[in-house]
Amino acid sequence: MITPKFGIEFVPQKHPEKIVKHVVLAEKVGLDYVWITDHYNNRNVYITLTLTALNTKRIYLGPGVTNPYVINPCWTASAVATLDEVSNGRAVLGIGAGDKATLQQIGITWTKPLTTVKEAVIIMRKLLDGETVKYEGKVFKVLNAKLSYKPTRKIPIYIGAQAPKMLQLAGELGDGVLINASHPDDFKEAIPLIKEGAKKVNRDPDKIDVAAYTCFSVDSDKSKAKEAAIPVVAFIVAGASDRVLERHSIRKEDVNEIRSHLSKGRSLDAFKLVTDDMLDAFSIYGTPKECIDKIDTLLRTGVTQIVFGSPIGPSKSKAIKLIGDIIKHFR
Repeated sequence: MITPKFGIEFVPQKHPEKIVKHVVLAEKVGLDYVWITDHYNNRNVYITLTLTALNTKRIYLGPGVTNPYVINPCWTASAVATLDEVSNGRAVLGIGAGDKATLQQIGITWTKPLTTVKEAVIIMRKLLDGETVKYEGKVFKVLNAKLSYKPTRKIPIYIGAQAPKMLQLAGELGDGVLINASHPDDFKEAIPLIKEGAKKVNRDPDKIDVAAYTCFSVDSDKSKAKEAAIPVVAFIVAGASDRVLERHSIRKEDVNEIRSHLSKGRSLDAFKLVTDDMLDAFSIYGTPKECIDKIDTLLRTGVTQIVFGSPIGPSKSKAIKLIGDIIKHFR
């Protein structure tokens, strides 16, 4: 088993300075990557990333994930290339199909997600390689685009994926894949699909960074870690596909009840319906020792990067320090 990489996710809901404070601590305790989520209703992802870049020295950083519906891929390529300059070669790009419900809120139709992501990655890769792009696809048409500068390194592109075809696409085109999952069974199904996509185009699948983008919560008190994970798991369960729910033997009736409460704004009622089985299927939570055991199981499936995702813990600063101890165990 290779030495794993470790990343952390932050949602820029509060002032970017607070994110910067947490990222500085994350770099200090040994994390390798920071992924900042991209939604229109939070603080802007690139402004947050720029502030983060200016206050750190080693950690890689990028959107995790942006999408090609809200922003044209040519613009995203320019933004990430600029971030790479500002950070002295530390930018990474996470891109996925986006959240259908959020896109609908701003009047964007979520169509052809696989084709949209595929074409966006092709266009961005060409631009980041310094090429003049003339591309006519089913979704995007680029007549004659070229960046006036070229990144000094190949910026890694990670594709956010869960569905089988998107996982295969990540194997075909991605330098890495970000998978929103926390349970080994999800990766036992996902990793062969990534390898299948890589082999289809004669790529070495072992060179693809497979990141488990987990719902994570750690605390010295297990009950506090569990309590912090419940709200996040409720939303994960509500958005899970039938395929995933069946894989984890989660009853559709229970899920529908959670969905109903959330759709009516009754979050607390929804949270009360989250079961231990749901928590075990869709999160990693507990004391550092318990989290280490669960991470070890994930790594044995072929995962090469662990991303400590929301909520991270009941206290973010304390959780990041505990994560530092977890990282030391694997190094």
